Parts: sequence; C-alpha cells; structure tokens
Amino acid sequence: MKFGKNLEEFESLGDDHISTSANTPMRNDAFKLSNEEKIDIIKDDVRHIMETLGLDLSDDSLNGTPNRVAKMFVNEIFGGLNPDKKPKPSTFENKYKYGEMLVEKNITLYSTCEHHLLPIVGKAHVAYISNGTVVGLSKMNRIVDYFAKRPQVQERLTIQIVKELQEVLNTQDVACVIDAKHLCVNSRGIRDIESSTVTSEFGGKFKDKAVRREFLDYINLDTSF
Repeated sequence: MKFGKNLEEFESLGDDHISTSANTPMRNDAFKLSNEEKIDIIKDDVRHIMETLGLDLSDDSLNGTPNRVAKMFVNEIFGGLNPDKKPKPSTFENKYKYGEMLVEKNITLYSTCEHHLLPIVGKAHVAYISNGTVVGLSKMNRIVDYFAKRPQVQERLTIQIVKELQEVLNTQDVACVIDAKHLCVNSRGIRDIESSTVTSEFGGKFKDKAVRREFLDYINLDTSF
C-alpha cells in the first residue's frame, strides 16, 4: 500500500510539472562509466523495452534502433549532462563602452521533459547589461543548448541559463524568457496541441519594471529579413 501511495504521488508530480531542485539531480558516480559503456548498457535496455512491447527486432527497420537510441541519448539529446561538453565562453572587455542591454532572441531550443522523456521545443530569449565584460554572441546560444540537452523542466532550465551567464559575465543583470511546447502535454495526457509554456528569470536590474518592460518589448519586435 505504501508503494502504491508513493507511486501515485510520483505520477502526479510529473503531470503537475513540478521540479524538486534548481540543479539537475545527478548521482555522485554519474561519470564512472565511459560513454561507450553507457551506450552498451542503454542499448540492451532499449532492446528489452521494444521486445516487451512485442516488436520483432529481427526486422531490418528495427534491428538497429536500440543502438541508435543509445547513441542519441548519450551523445546528443542528453549530452548536456556531461560537464566536458560545457561551453567555454569567450569574454572580452567592453572597450566600446556599450551600456545598454544586449538581447539575443529567438534562440531555438530543443530539450526533453524529465517526467516522460518527451521533447520540449521552443525559443529562448536572453539578455544582459554589461558591467565591463561582454560575451561572444554564439556562446549565449551554446549555453542555452548545453543546459537544454538533458532531462529538464522548463523552470529549472530558465534558472540555469541565467545563473551560468551571471557567472560568466560577473554581473547579476541577466534575464531569460523561454516559450516552449511540451509534447508531454501536446501529444499525451490532455493532448492540448495549442498550448505552450512561458517561464522567466530576471536578475539584477531586470527586476526593475521599466528595464524588464524594455526587454520584453525587444522580444516582441518583428524580426524578418
């Protein structure tokens, strides 16, 4: 009975889209195995899942799926779990004394819901106000991509992007807004294909209403070339 009660609580936690930590939950021995060893283990687990579902893995179309999925998990969609893949941002002195906010908007975002392992697809909008240091534009995209490439909840992802840029730029004046569709909502459960989720994190000067409004106005600019 106790297990059944806990199972119900775990199920509701996922459907209610609740995160338990601002940090990605990781075991202490998370990197004891090499990527190759992880792929071999996951490959067997995926094969077992598919066979349990009744699929015939001798079919040419399915035979290579366990290996493909294992490599995708380790090297691609969950590659952001590996600290070796963390971007090394190039920062520079703000010699031109640009003192207004810099906004990188419409950053394409692909992540994975940690509750159902289904895709999260959307856009991230990131901004900062320099206190003497600037960062290469593409590095902002890479930071978004790095933290997205792991099992996530959108709230945590938003916070992690802001905290990383605050550390890189040595300023609290960083903001992030994410607007994304969650296939755990769109393709299962309630199956609401139109809904999207918006999250935000505002640090330093962005907590001021006027500065925040300016950032949101930039996001809404029509960018077409």
